[in-house]
Amino acid sequence: MEKWLCIGSIGVAVLFVLLFLIDFFVGFPFGGGVPGYESPFTLVDIGGLFVAGIVAYQGWNAFRDVR
Repeated sequence: MEKWLCIGSIGVAVLFVLLFLIDFFVGFPFGGGVPGYESPFTLVDIGGLFVAGIVAYQGWNAFRDVR
């Protein structure tokens, strides 16, 4: 059961990384503004990428400990 929780957290984190990357470069799905211009949501995208990366790392590290 613990392995599935680790894999699930990694999957959700990767999903959020993809969503924030798409929003950062394209401006869709969260309405990040026009690409190439300053947007108030750029900081949110960068913070979301950072946090999702931390969650993915913690899931991977916990998965290694469970094995």
